[in-house]
Amino acid sequence: MTLTTTQKNLLGYSELSDKELLDLDERYGANHYQRLKTIVRKSEGAWLYTQDGRKVLDCLAAYSAANPGHHHPKIVAALVDALQRGFGSVISNVVYTDVMSLFLQKVSTLVPQLGTRFGTDGNKALPKNGGVESVETAIKLLRYYGYKEKGIPDGKQEIIVYDNNFHGRMITVVSFSTTPKYKEGFGPLTPGFKAIPYGDLAATEKMITKNTCGILVEPMQGEGGMYQPPQGFLKGLRELADKYNLLLAFDEIQVGLGRTGKTFCFEHENVVPDAVVLGKAISGGLVPLSVLVTNRSLMDLAFKPGSDGSTYGGYPLACAAGVAALDVLHDEKLAERSATTGKILKEKIEKVAARSSHVKEVRGRGLFIGIEVKSGDAMVYCRKLLDLDMLANDSHGHTIRISPPLVINDDEVNYIVERLEKVLVD
Repeated sequence: MTLTTTQKNLLGYSELSDKELLDLDERYGANHYQRLKTIVRKSEGAWLYTQDGRKVLDCLAAYSAANPGHHHPKIVAALVDALQRGFGSVISNVVYTDVMSLFLQKVSTLVPQLGTRFGTDGNKALPKNGGVESVETAIKLLRYYGYKEKGIPDGKQEIIVYDNNFHGRMITVVSFSTTPKYKEGFGPLTPGFKAIPYGDLAATEKMITKNTCGILVEPMQGEGGMYQPPQGFLKGLRELADKYNLLLAFDEIQVGLGRTGKTFCFEHENVVPDAVVLGKAISGGLVPLSVLVTNRSLMDLAFKPGSDGSTYGGYPLACAAGVAALDVLHDEKLAERSATTGKILKEKIEKVAARSSHVKEVRGRGLFIGIEVKSGDAMVYCRKLLDLDMLANDSHGHTIRISPPLVINDDEVNYIVERLEKVLVD
C-alpha cells in the first residue's frame, strides 16, 4: 500500500522511513530491549498503526499501562485542558497545587481502608513517576516501620519476597529478583531480602525472624509467568502479618485498576493489605505516574520533610491525567468489563488450547491471561502473531501474555481467538 504525503503526516511524529528510524535507534539507543522490528506511528483504542498501513491489535497494552485504551478521549482532553489553561507545568513541591491535592484524595479514597489495625481514619498517597519508584517507597515504609515500631536495628531489617517476582529494575529492586539477567554484573546488591517460593505459606512463616519487618508480594504474578496464587495464600499472608506484627504490601502495578476483573486484584480474596503500589494505568498510559497508598498513620510515621521527595512526582500534568483516568475507570466500569470480556475470552482460548498440541496450560483472571506453551519458547508464537497483525509478548519465556486494553469489544475478542488458533492449532 502506497501512502500519500498527507497520509504519512497523519501517522506519527516524523516522515522518516522505518529503516531510517531503526538505524537511528541502533546508533543512538541502548540495546536493552529485544524488540520486534515494527514501528508504531499511531495508537487509538486497542489498535496500533504503522506507516505502511498495517493495523495491529494491541494485546500487551504496555504491560497494563493502557487499560482504558490508547489516547482515551477524556484523558487526552484533560491533558490538553491542563496545557492550554496553564496548570500543567511542573511546580516545585515546596508549594501546593490544587490538581495534586484532588488526585491524592481520589486515589486515597478509591483504595479500601488499608492497615485497619493501625486505625480507620483513611489512607494517604505518596506520588512518584514510574512504578519501581513507588516500590522503593514501599520498601522504605516497611523498613522504617521495622526500625521505629518493632525496634529492629537500622540496617538489619528484612523483607520477605517471592521467587520469580518482578517489581522493576532499579538496583534495590533487582537485588531481590531471582532472575539472574536482571542483576548480573550490577553488584554490589542491596541486602535485606529473603525470597521464597510463590504461594508457599509454610515457607513464609518459617522465614520470619525477629528482624522481619514486612512482606512484599504481587497478588498475581505478571512477568513471573502469569501465575495466580493458590487459594487462601493472600489471606494466609494477612494472618501472618497480623500474628508477627509485619506490614503487608501488595504490588498492583500490573494487576490493579481493573486488569483482573476487580478494581484491585486483592479483592478476589477479600484481603486488605497495609500498603499498595499502583502505577501504569493510573494515568491512562499517557504520562508517567505512580503512587504508594497506605494507612494515614503509617504514612505519617515513615515520611517527614526531607525523608523523601521527587521533582516530577505528582506534577500537575500527571495528576490531571490521573484524575481523568480514575474517572474513566469508574464511569466506564472497566473492572466489570474486564471480568465479563475476560471470562468470554479465556473460555474461547481454552477451547483453542484443547485442540492444540503446543499448549501446556491456560491461566488468568479478567483480561490478564497466560498461555503456557510446552516448548518453553513463547516468543516463537508471539512473532507469528505479529505477522498476523496482533501484538503479544512472552511472560517468563514460556507463556504467551494476552492482556489487551480493557475496552476491547466482541469483534476484537474473536480477532484474538482466530489468530491464536492459526498459530497454536496444527
